[in-house]
Amino acid sequence: MAQHLEIGKTGELAAAKYLKKYNYKILELNFSCKLGEIDIIAYHKNTIVFVEVKTRKNNMYGTPAQAVNKSKQKRLIKTALYYLQLKNKYNENIRFDIVEVWLIDKVIKDINIIPNAFSIT
Repeated sequence: MAQHLEIGKTGELAAAKYLKKYNYKILELNFSCKLGEIDIIAYHKNTIVFVEVKTRKNNMYGTPAQAVNKSKQKRLIKTALYYLQLKNKYNENIRFDIVEVWLIDKVIKDINIIPNAFSIT
């Protein structure tokens, strides 16, 4: 497996475990369709949460959250709306969170949840 894919998978698994500690109920991991992919879909406090996980070894190119630019947000929103339609979840509260994972020497050093990182506008 390519190193960046291995880093990403490690971060996603760590993020899912971390979210569970904060009472997120994981509904889907790596939901994928023709519109895009969502790393984690969870249920938290009466809200469906679409989670983008970004894992980094350092901040050389900015923080993990800074990698979720407007273009990425638009793809995530379109994919989330498709998911809601697919699951007939038209009247649910939703939000978009980002989970930042810092992985140094193959060890998780820090995880940070950014709730409501962006919204549909």
